[in-house]
Amino acid sequence: MIAGVAQLSLLSAEATGPRPADLAGMLCGHGRLTGFGRMSARLSAVLDEPWRARALAGELRRRGVQAELARDEDEQLMLRTAFRADLTALAAAWGCLAASSAKAVPEGFRLDGGTLRLWALTAGRPVPRGYLLAMDPGAPCTHERLSAALCTLGLPNALLGAGSDTPGLRISGRRRLHTFAELIGEPPRAAEGAWPEIVPVARAG
Repeated sequence: MIAGVAQLSLLSAEATGPRPADLAGMLCGHGRLTGFGRMSARLSAVLDEPWRARALAGELRRRGVQAELARDEDEQLMLRTAFRADLTALAAAWGCLAASSAKAVPEGFRLDGGTLRLWALTAGRPVPRGYLLAMDPGAPCTHERLSAALCTLGLPNALLGAGSDTPGLRISGRRRLHTFAELIGEPPRAAEGAWPEIVPVARAG
């Protein structure tokens, strides 16, 4: 195995294991953290498909965080946690504690398989010529930094829908999609159609 491939395998979701820091993957999409003063915070995301809610709830449980299904004021399906003191550090890092502040990618933020997995479960889907990781249209300042974080993993991408209600980063190319699929791991139940397919890629020995 070549050095670059070995390094990426150490960043896969299976290799890193479930960690509370992985919850940042939901924030890479349209997930939100709402602070209650500076004592606690709640993580939530409106989801367009029930399987996403079930899969994310399971992933959160593996990280010691319970979440419930609810409906927002527009009757959209929502996954949300209770207000928790152990989410305040994440909320502070992403600028979510102050009511007037906008969500922002922390300085030095790095993606790995765990965060990518939760991002894909929140807002990922196959598209023509690739795979799209949707981003938060209400936090445009996060878009370029998230694109750069993907590039750091060896996943160059294209920003689609800049300035629209549906911004996202498209990963394309057989080798890149293979790397991405290896990083995020196996699809949860009912997610196969929304998961990138691993296509064997010849590698130098």
